[in-house]
Amino acid sequence: MTIFNARRRRLLGSVLLATAMASLPTLALAKDTIKLGFLGPLSGGNAPQGLGARNGFLLAIKQANEGNYPYTIEGVALDDASDPQTGVSAAMKLANDSAVVAATGHWNSPVALATIPVFHRFEMPMIVWGAIGPKITEQNLPEITRVTPTLVAENQPLAGWAFKTLGAKKIAIVADTSDYGVSNADVFKKFFGEAGGQTSSTDLLPVGTTDFRTILTRIKGEAPDAIYFGGVITEAGILRKQMAELGLTMPMIGISGFYDPEFISVAGKAAEGTMVSYPASQSNPALTKMEADYKAQNYAEAPSPYTKYAYEATQILLKVIADNGIEDKAKLAQAIRSIKHDGVLGTTTFDDHGQTQIPVEIEIKVVKDGAWTTKTN
Repeated sequence: MTIFNARRRRLLGSVLLATAMASLPTLALAKDTIKLGFLGPLSGGNAPQGLGARNGFLLAIKQANEGNYPYTIEGVALDDASDPQTGVSAAMKLANDSAVVAATGHWNSPVALATIPVFHRFEMPMIVWGAIGPKITEQNLPEITRVTPTLVAENQPLAGWAFKTLGAKKIAIVADTSDYGVSNADVFKKFFGEAGGQTSSTDLLPVGTTDFRTILTRIKGEAPDAIYFGGVITEAGILRKQMAELGLTMPMIGISGFYDPEFISVAGKAAEGTMVSYPASQSNPALTKMEADYKAQNYAEAPSPYTKYAYEATQILLKVIADNGIEDKAKLAQAIRSIKHDGVLGTTTFDDHGQTQIPVEIEIKVVKDGAWTTKTN
């Protein structure tokens, strides 16, 4: 009888425990945490571009974490300082972190060209959010894709505009000796010639050049209708300032590599009238929402022209990870290449080399009254 009662008590206790557990609220299973990497210039003269892009990256992650995303995402943003060696060190840090699934990176083409072999070696998908040198995707590394158009896509319409609309028949070209600078010089010269124009001279100087006076004195004697600059922000500002000092009054033009308020800070009053090409804004509801969401976050930094590209690159990474999991990075890279993604840039697809296929139309930005504005005539 005693044994029977003890068994009865144990059975009753088990039933009560099971009933109690069944009545508890269902507990959500903890999500696995994964990391996404970001690389860009977060310090130095190009920092405004990188900081705005970084915030776009973080905004996309924040929105995923607040939604019904299958993983908890941690964003790892590293500074490449617009320097290839620093960029490679940062890429190695991401690649050696087993929790980092994929990355988006780089505003500077020389930095991207230095790091993409790292991502290729570690088979880590990486979407370029800013750098526009053609060689980045021409190498056709399966892990590398790019959401920005190449510099070819900007230089061709700019060259045609310079000849037909600006009325420049003869242009002097100045660029830096990086792959980005040399490519700009070569491509613009080709397209300007095809449009009917003539190049009076081409000068390539090292990145970091601070004195352009010797070549500008010679160019002044050539009397070109405009000077095309194929480098980036700081050198562009110095060149423009020294043009004014030497009395060169012709326009200075270029692509979006120095479309930045920092250019105006460096050039000062001499910046007035400088013109660059920039992919034309194509408003859509997704972009309008992203811009509003960015403003609502009260970031310390204003959005840069590349905020939307970094945001879109991150959205694409989040999409393919949600659809394919995290175990097979080669599968993720393949999924990126084959995606058709409707987002802030429109409908993004990639060609067989990983280059965005969104068609490019440019608008001309001009410095007027100390600020970049869209040229309307």
